[in-house]
Amino acid sequence: MIASIFNNFNNPGLFWMILDAVLLLTIMVMVVVIIMENQDPIKTLSWILILFLVPIGGIILYIYFGVNPKKRKMIILKEMADRMSLDRLTREQMILLNEKIFIRNPKLTIKRHLMKLLLNNSKALITEHNKIRVLNNGRQTFGSIIYELENARDHIHLEFYIIDDDQIGNRIKEILMRKALAGVDVKVLYDDLGSWSLSRRYIRELTSSGVKVMNFMPVKTYAFANKLNFRLHRKIIVVDGRIAFVGGINIADRYLRGLGHNTRWRDTHLRLEGDSVTSLQAIFLLDWNFAWNTSDYDQKYFPEHNVTQELLVQIVASGPDSDWESIMQAYFAAIATANRYVYISTPYFLPNQSILTALKTAALSGIEIKLLLPERNDSWMVWRSSRSYVKELLEAGVHVYFYLKGFTHSKLMIVDDVFSSVGTANMDIRSFNQDFEANALIYDEGIAKELRLDFEDDIENSKEVILELWEQRRMLDKIQESVARMFSPLL
Repeated sequence: MIASIFNNFNNPGLFWMILDAVLLLTIMVMVVVIIMENQDPIKTLSWILILFLVPIGGIILYIYFGVNPKKRKMIILKEMADRMSLDRLTREQMILLNEKIFIRNPKLTIKRHLMKLLLNNSKALITEHNKIRVLNNGRQTFGSIIYELENARDHIHLEFYIIDDDQIGNRIKEILMRKALAGVDVKVLYDDLGSWSLSRRYIRELTSSGVKVMNFMPVKTYAFANKLNFRLHRKIIVVDGRIAFVGGINIADRYLRGLGHNTRWRDTHLRLEGDSVTSLQAIFLLDWNFAWNTSDYDQKYFPEHNVTQELLVQIVASGPDSDWESIMQAYFAAIATANRYVYISTPYFLPNQSILTALKTAALSGIEIKLLLPERNDSWMVWRSSRSYVKELLEAGVHVYFYLKGFTHSKLMIVDDVFSSVGTANMDIRSFNQDFEANALIYDEGIAKELRLDFEDDIENSKEVILELWEQRRMLDKIQESVARMFSPLL
């Protein structure tokens, strides 16, 4: 048959007819595969549309970005769950919640459903004794990180989406090398795609000093195409099992200096002590052992602490290996059950239908919803897609603000002065089900009020979008936003 096809090269009409038939058959098979994956209907229709509009390009895009590994469970959680006795601890904590043992502040009772949700959907243990320091922007965050790294005695565990070979990247590298040479156990895990530009020299200098370095799910050839779309977006540091950091800041100069001239980078990070450090340590070890194909859960990584302050925290991890979209479900439940207000800051706003409906329903119900977005974005496609949701949010009564004093990258939610979320997950589809994320959910009046004051300060440096003026923007802008939104499920 192959020989007969080549023999017909002198008959271009027949050749192209055969080629069209093969391409059509390929597309039809892929359409069946996409439908059988039972993904979100909008995402399914988007992929089918692009396959028919741009057949060859659509096939390539789907191979690299559309393959869904959930059914193959890229990471097996059972071993970690068994080792940490999560099933038993989860059941015990559910009983305690039902008996209201954990909740001594009556104002927190209304958020008990969130604690139960996260125990059920991600086995996110409730940690009771914690200290939290809110860190604003790069200078404060890196100052605190560098201080703790310098004082590490036993081990440093560092996991980031982006590590750049720049000024702050080399400052961190120098500390890690020096600590490793002094006998501290140093492990560095970075995302292969996010840190694509990280030089071999940088890594070689780390490893030659005794630092253990590993990239997460390396993308090298087409054989790894299914890994390209599922990235390690977490930013976690654990020092001696006693102090941990989590939030929106990666290791790169732009988190200190901004994107350009007179443009600052606005971000939020957390420094934690106490029980919650154990949860972040467990997440790091799970990722590390997967990357190295090892099983290292040494008890020394989980030392006793002396924090007695009562402050409830749940560390929630989610990713393509999860059975549930746990962080998205937490966002949804927090919005849907708010009593007074919901304040959200996110750099990338590409909500699924559930989150969009929750926001509009809450606003129509009289809940004060404020959504803070960057006026300009570092991604044209995401920027345009995000703006396509503004009109319907305004019509429902949501207050939308564009941040003017630089680029706001904080991933923040505050609800009713009793609940807050800070972490790595954006309010977008990618963070909900494609990337590996980690958030700290905090049930505390003091932290919620502190974050609210910071949020209100950001609002002072923003402009509120007015529906009447928004509808008057250029037709070209509206067209670009609509087109970008059509393709946003594929991002």
